[in-house]
Amino acid sequence: MTPEAIRIVSRLRQEFYALFAEAMTVSVSITGEKSYASNLATASWTDSRQQSNYVYVYAYSAPDDLFPGRPLILRLSINKGVEIVDMPKFGKKRQGRSRKWYFELTLLPEEVIDFLPWIVDLVQAHDQGFGSFNQDPPHPLDLRSSKSSSPYRAQTQKAMNMLLQQRLLKLAN
Repeated sequence: MTPEAIRIVSRLRQEFYALFAEAMTVSVSITGEKSYASNLATASWTDSRQQSNYVYVYAYSAPDDLFPGRPLILRLSINKGVEIVDMPKFGKKRQGRSRKWYFELTLLPEEVIDFLPWIVDLVQAHDQGFGSFNQDPPHPLDLRSSKSSSPYRAQTQKAMNMLLQQRLLKLAN
């Protein structure tokens, strides 16, 4: 990633986590980023079932020295990428990580903060059994569900269009 892309992702990550922690009705722990240990900054919390959950924001696609024209596209992941994220040690009270439910949202940097209330509502609705989630997303989504009913992936239409443009450019070259 270019230094500018790194700064943008880091700033958005810090802002999103701080606002997420403020908006949640439970205590949220924010871990710092440790590049020397390859640990990504995350925001984590314990749900009503005493399961640990986390969210993190990272670059899905980013410009770099070889491809400076590549678009910066982010991914906001909930409970996805445990093999990448080194979760902090939790107390015995918690029953482990929530592995049955995850959500991934691919979006543009300018859309991240707009999605904060929607993500908070999604997390809280999941904790309550999804019966109360009926909020429209702030930007149009392409929502794709996998075979099971709980794992979800979505991408904003703008991010999807940028990814398609990027793939078409690759094919043209």
